[in-house]
Amino acid sequence: MTSGKHRVIGKDTPKTDGIDKVTGRAIFGADVYLPGMQVGKVLRSPHAHAVINSIDTQKAETLPGVKAVVTSADLPALSPGDPGRQGAITDRDFYLTREFLAREKALFHGHAVAAVAAIDESIAEEALGLINVEYEVLPHVLEPEVAMKGDAPLLHETLYTRSQRGTSDEASNLAEHWELNRGDIERGFAEADSIVEDSFSTQVVHHGYVEPDSETAYAHPDGTVEVWANTQSIYSTRSDIAQLLDIPLGDITVNPTELGGAFGGKETLRASGLCVLLSKKALLPVQV
Repeated sequence: MTSGKHRVIGKDTPKTDGIDKVTGRAIFGADVYLPGMQVGKVLRSPHAHAVINSIDTQKAETLPGVKAVVTSADLPALSPGDPGRQGAITDRDFYLTREFLAREKALFHGHAVAAVAAIDESIAEEALGLINVEYEVLPHVLEPEVAMKGDAPLLHETLYTRSQRGTSDEASNLAEHWELNRGDIERGFAEADSIVEDSFSTQVVHHGYVEPDSETAYAHPDGTVEVWANTQSIYSTRSDIAQLLDIPLGDITVNPTELGGAFGGKETLRASGLCVLLSKKALLPVQV
């Protein structure tokens, strides 16, 4: 029940962005266009776990219409504890830079290995096919229970488990292990009228937003960088770009576009990092 004394509760709230959205004036990620903008495409690993022995991009780079090709060789070297643009490089920074573009290994099926910028989509796709990647395929596991075992193939050879007891002596696939105990578990089972035990599994489930990822970047000749991103967090996007690509924070501007749904799926650094890398090399705006 509302009262006439309320100024907000029970009142109609104007949908200030409604008209732009229903008339098509709202700008979403893929609607951004800049003069001279290039099309960015990403080459992804066909393997779930593999050492990258070499990447040959020469044929792709010489294809007419290709403006830039980038691999992890174009990324700054980052090690935990090193000075960074946003303070010392953290473990998160170290692993994040290996997530958005593969370095020593492809860590999952579909991991970005290289990216190209070209004058149109067909040339960009052709360029991807000209990149030769030599993989050394490694064992992989798909079940979390198997991945946590001591003899499981290691995804990160430098990852150690952190827990209340400290840090493990040996590398592990388990990043953290925290225990929360309450009551007498064994007594609870013993006194229970019935016990049901089972295992349930499901396929990977996408967040389900309608709008796909699409981001744009322009690395200006003066060193400043502009990004147009359909992100839920412009500040973390800006901070991550500064830290991982070694760009002064004050030189980066992140312009948020409208979001066609996100549900937590557009919070971390995604295509914008690759867009910036490609734009810096192409000296032109790039959209992925």
